[in-house]
Amino acid sequence: MIELYHLFKVYERDIQALTDINLKIKKGEFVFLTGASGAGKTTLLKLLFAAEPASSGQILVNGRNVTRIRPRDIPGLRREIGVVFQDFKLINHWTVYQNVAFVLEILGMRRREIKRRVWLTLKRVHLQDKLDTYPRKLSGGEQQRVAIARALVNDPVILLSDEPTGNLDPDITLEIMKFFVEINARGTTVLLATHDRNLIEDFGKRVALLDRGRLISGGTEDSNPELVWKGAQR
Repeated sequence: MIELYHLFKVYERDIQALTDINLKIKKGEFVFLTGASGAGKTTLLKLLFAAEPASSGQILVNGRNVTRIRPRDIPGLRREIGVVFQDFKLINHWTVYQNVAFVLEILGMRRREIKRRVWLTLKRVHLQDKLDTYPRKLSGGEQQRVAIARALVNDPVILLSDEPTGNLDPDITLEIMKFFVEINARGTTVLLATHDRNLIEDFGKRVALLDRGRLISGGTEDSNPELVWKGAQR
């Protein structure tokens, strides 16, 4: 489903963001991507959905070689990937419905099908009664659920999430995490970046640990949270 081979990302002035990353994630897995701020988590996620190019190495996502993808084929790749950001990235002058429907409108889907999908997806995150509400009138947890709905409305096979609970209180964090676990249980592959150790310990999923741009543990499915955290504390 996701395979990275000897992946490097270098920015201007020789800033090494990622160094020789090798990572395999199978279909239907739930993996935490963790590490301190600046470890390279966000950069790695951006490379997966072609928001930035790799400097060298190979990225295979659901059978596509992202490092060789043509610009015209990037939209096709992104139809298979849902992305949830920490800062939500909602458009404040659009309603909840408009924020979620936008993804399907770009694809040229029929209006009736858009309405059906948006309503069903918002129902999954318990926001079907907020269709006509604007983001500024929602709580932080509700805004994050809208962002999750937007990522899910096109039924992606992969869900990437970058610190989705970083600005939320513990109760809402738990609620949001339950959504991700449910999404994964339905068959979606989930890669969730977080530096929250409590989340990792509470949910007991596979962990991939980045340290200053290097993947030091968890590159394959035989890793576990306890070993990863012991490695991080050395």
